[in-house]
Order: sequence, then structure tokens, then C-alpha cells
Amino acid sequence: MIVEFEDPIWLAGLIFVPLIILYSRYFSKRKYLRALEFSKLSVIKAANPGKRGERLLKVTFSLGLIAIAFIFIGLAGPQLPLEQTKEGVNIVFALDTSGSMKAADYQPDRITAAKEAIGTLINQLDPKDYAGIITFDSGASTAAYLSPDKQRVIEKLGMIAASDDSTAIGDGLALAVDMSKSIPNRKSVVILLSDGESNAGYVSPQTAAEFAKESGVQVFTVAMGSSEKVLVGYDWANNPRYATVDEETLEYIADSTGGGFYSSVDEKTLGNIYSQLDDAIVHEKEKTPVGWLFFLLAGLLVIAEYLIRYGRWRVLP
Repeated sequence: MIVEFEDPIWLAGLIFVPLIILYSRYFSKRKYLRALEFSKLSVIKAANPGKRGERLLKVTFSLGLIAIAFIFIGLAGPQLPLEQTKEGVNIVFALDTSGSMKAADYQPDRITAAKEAIGTLINQLDPKDYAGIITFDSGASTAAYLSPDKQRVIEKLGMIAASDDSTAIGDGLALAVDMSKSIPNRKSVVILLSDGESNAGYVSPQTAAEFAKESGVQVFTVAMGSSEKVLVGYDWANNPRYATVDEETLEYIADSTGGGFYSSVDEKTLGNIYSQLDDAIVHEKEKTPVGWLFFLLAGLLVIAEYLIRYGRWRVLP
């Protein structure tokens, strides 16, 4: 557990502790020499508090020094990652709905297999986690706003269908990152499902990945498709249209954002990947201010010093 300080400049005040010790030793020595100047032994004895008194004086002196040190540490704003984020995690699914998602290398097709897997993962999320869905083909749009109502998100998921348009991965990822940060002070994660072959949109996948990195959003990518070309239909001139997978782009997005890349080969492994994603998502520990604790301890030490000096066990009569 690593302690962090919000204003570490205050720690410089700790230099006063050794300075006070040095001054105290110097002052005590001079006081002793002055006591030797008295001609009457009774006066010297009166000035000497005895062994018990000396011990109590050292205790009060130490308590005062520790209290001063605690005050400066408290002013520096110490923070500790004491517990997991109370607010949970924002998880946004960016789902490719382009024409290539109609390919039947998953049963019954890619889009259906992806939706089923997303629904399974949403049901496994922690109650404090929020879920949302972004869809993208030639552009990007919101299918389900970020919400703790998992059932509502799943209902919106069921209404999603593949189009005949091209693929704008960068647009979809950028919008998903925006949504994941729409509720602040929470861990943000994007799970991107696509064949990775970006051929449309205004934002490139590389630019969107950089945006996610700068925003502190982890992106997990899942390649939807087989390594070989898959027939998805025919164009207006009756030419065959094939779906391929660009794993390199998806892997770049995951690596550059601190997420993970998953290459699935059938619908069974896709389900396994999603069951592992929940474990892979890091629930960050929040930085909890503990400066108040040092102020409290300093106050207690001051009270203890006062009681020793002037209470039942006072040093002077």
C-alpha cells in the first residue's frame, strides 16, 4: 500500500523536528550550567525535578514533537487506496452492426452471437456497475444510455440489428469513450466487438485509441470472425461480398489503452472470453484522504501532554 500526498510541500515542515531537538539539547545544557552558579544546594535541588520528573519531561517533549510531525503530515494531504471504488465501474459495449456482422461463421450469425454474449456479461456485472451500448456501422449512435438498470439495457440490446453499411470503428470507439466518462469519478471500460476492418467514419481507430488512452479508459477488443473470408451477400452488380477480420487493428487498440485483445474462433470460445472479461476488468481502488487521522492523533497527543504536565502526573509541583 503506497501513501500519496496531495500537497507534499508541507512535508518540508518536518525539518523543524530535528531543529527543535538540537535546540532543546543546547538549551538544557545551558540551563544546567546556570544551575551550578547557585550557591545554595537547596536551590539546585529545587530546580532539579528528579529522575521521575526528567522522564516525564522527556515524554511530554516527545509527545509535542510527534504532534508537530503529525500536523505537517496532515497538511500534506496523505491519501491511501483503502478500499475499492464505491461507485462501481462504467462499462460501455461498442458493437459493430455493419454488413459484415451478418456473416454466418457464428451461429446463427455474428451479430446474434455477439448480442447473446453481451447479454450474458451484463447479467454477471456487479449491481454497482453501470452498462451502456454504442452501435456503429458507417457512423455511430447510442443504443442504450449508461445506466444501472441492466434489464433496460438488455431490452435495448434486443432491438439491435445489423445493417448493410460499412464499418466506422473509430467513430464507434470515440462515442463509447465519451459515454463511459459521462458519469465521473468511476472506473471506465469499453468492450469493442468488431471484425476490425475499418472502412468508414471521420475518426480513425488509431486516433480513437489515443483518445481512450488520454481519457484513462481501458478498451477490451474482441475479433468477430474467422481467419478466412466469409460470404455475406452480393452487391448491386451481383458481385460477392466477403467479411474478413483485421486483428492487427483490434490488438493495437487494446494494447495502447491497457486493455486486452481476444481472438475468438467460434461461438463457444466467444462465450468463454466474455466470462473471463469480468475478471480481467480492474476495479480500481480509490484514493481515500486520511489527513484527518493525523490531525486527530496530533490533538490527542497535545491533550496527553497537557495532562502529564498539569494533571495528576504533573511534572512540577
